[in-house]
Formats: sequence, C-alpha cells, structure tokens
Amino acid sequence: MSQKSEPKNRPLYRVSFARKTGVDDKGNDTLGPAREIGSVWPRRDGKGGILRLDHIPIELTQNNGVMFLFPTETVDGGY
Repeated sequence: MSQKSEPKNRPLYRVSFARKTGVDDKGNDTLGPAREIGSVWPRRDGKGGILRLDHIPIELTQNNGVMFLFPTETVDGGY
C-alpha cells in the first residue's frame, strides 16, 4: 500500500473580527479584542484564495466592526 507524500494544505491567512466598542475623545472608533472567526485557504490553481468563516458575528452583518487578515507562518518560521 503506497501513500502519497503531498504536503498538507495550510491556510494562507487567519481571519479575525473586532467589534466597535465606542468612540474615543478624538472621535475615532475604539475596538474590542480581535477574535478568530475563519481562514483563507489557497485555491488548487494557485490563483487567489477561498474565504471560509467558522462563525459570523452579528456585528459583522451590521457593519459594526473591523475584519483583519493575519498571514499564517510557514514551516521555516517566516510569513
């Protein structure tokens, strides 16, 4: 029985969301802590990625927060 030694796919980015919690004294929005809500996976053809959300905060649907993309680390520790 032979096994293929294909490298496992890893996400390109981790997706996080921070809710708007208020406004500071200069009128800028303040954000709560960012929570991981999903990831971006590479397409098989190498062109772009697929966004996969594990959960969708209600504030995201109300445009009441900010979404962040954080690159995942590679095997050698780089990005």
